[in-house]
Amino acid sequence: MVVEAEIFPAVLTCLKDPDEYVKKNVATLIREITKHTPELSQLIVNAGGVAAVIDYIGDSRGNVRLPGIMMLGYVAAHSENLAMAVIVSKGVPQLAICLSEEPEDHIKAATAWALGQIGRHTPEHARAVAVANVLPRMLSLYMESESSEDLQVKAKKALKSILQKCTYLPGLEPLLHEAPPNILKHVVGQFSKVLPHDSKARRLFVTSGGLRKIQEIKSEPGSVLQEYINSINNCYPEEIVRYYSPGYSDTLLERVDHYQPVM
Repeated sequence: MVVEAEIFPAVLTCLKDPDEYVKKNVATLIREITKHTPELSQLIVNAGGVAAVIDYIGDSRGNVRLPGIMMLGYVAAHSENLAMAVIVSKGVPQLAICLSEEPEDHIKAATAWALGQIGRHTPEHARAVAVANVLPRMLSLYMESESSEDLQVKAKKALKSILQKCTYLPGLEPLLHEAPPNILKHVVGQFSKVLPHDSKARRLFVTSGGLRKIQEIKSEPGSVLQEYINSINNCYPEEIVRYYSPGYSDTLLERVDHYQPVM
């Protein structure tokens, strides 16, 4: 009934109303419409609703932002095309700002959830999220003991769903050094998928310290993580892997100690 009354796009101008209650109520209305079906979300996208809500989030702070953040998540959840509409409208950088500057855990939790809905569809979607450098932030929110349980759960779930699609290695590399084993498994898994097919990435992985870090990871023999590590090591000559393995420099020094010079 609301949509049939043809309130779009006219109602979008109310997102710039000086009265915060008017703005928030309009954003809540749009959120409630988009969550129902992909068709209703598409109608709002076509009316310019996503761009208008992103501007609204940028102009607002605190709880006033919340319905706008959730609206972007609901739109993106419906399909990869609708998620791409959020990306094209520059929704990810705005959500990244919310994730870094909002003090309230429930707003950060909603933002992490929305980013997860955007990034979970394809490698292209995941890359758009990773480029905004939100993955390390999500990881820290998941790991911080001060974070609420809801924030930890949503950050972890969003992180995993994005990681499982992400092939943008520069966005993953910081996580190699910080992630706990349950997240590290997914990070290393993505490297094991990309490196066998990309010689430039293999070289960069060595020079950035990634290959050294892989050798330092403790994993159970026969585990999925160990299989991923083996796949990565198989991308390199054996002597390179040995060179970056812990203790190898000591082995070389021992050889120096025992070496008999040729006179």
